[in-house]
Amino acid sequence: MLRIAVCDDEKSMGEYLKQLIERRLSCKKDCQVEIFSSGKELLEAGKDFDIFFLDIDLKDMSGIDMAKKLRQESEAVIVFVTALKEYVFDAFDVQAFQYLLKPIDEEKFFRVLDLAIEECRPVRQAEPLVIRVKGIHRNIPRGEILYAENDARKVVLHLKEEQVSYYAKMSELEEILGEQFFRCHRGYLVNLGAVKGYDTGNIQLKNGETILMAKQKYSAFVNSYMEYLRRK
Repeated sequence: MLRIAVCDDEKSMGEYLKQLIERRLSCKKDCQVEIFSSGKELLEAGKDFDIFFLDIDLKDMSGIDMAKKLRQESEAVIVFVTALKEYVFDAFDVQAFQYLLKPIDEEKFFRVLDLAIEECRPVRQAEPLVIRVKGIHRNIPRGEILYAENDARKVVLHLKEEQVSYYAKMSELEEILGEQFFRCHRGYLVNLGAVKGYDTGNIQLKNGETILMAKQKYSAFVNSYMEYLRRK
């Protein structure tokens, strides 16, 4: 799940930035955007975000001071969105990713958003999948998962060297694994990195296995797979 925080004490601006983000990421289900109207409110909510869009001129604290507090515990991507030009050099001190000036140039905002997502993607993809199997927690590297299969109330993970079955919902796993994986069929969730070839009804994997693809999923799969290849 990609988590994005927007902090601006002007409510209309916060809503506007959220709309821009959701418009750009409309094809992605694994994204959550939250709006905060003060630095205190954001800090109280925690620092578990991948990207922060911060105004500098806030009523309770400056965006620079808020970024310094965030940096004590977070290496997330920070983008300043402000009408103040004079703090651009201060932004370097908190390792800000970008500094955008109001009024917003939407095309530039979209470019920065795309780059910010690319910046945080390696960290998110490196996180292992933590599951509970027969009372024991296991860390499963995401790259080891070729595909997941529905089996009644369980999910079967088909790994490179073994199969692991555990109680879970496929929809929840789909959300956790994110855009590296695609729900090609009601019963299958495939790792795009494991795909060797495909047609309208099947996906051939690099290990020689073939899994089903629902015909109504074909166009969306092609788009997702092409996007995956572009990102590589």
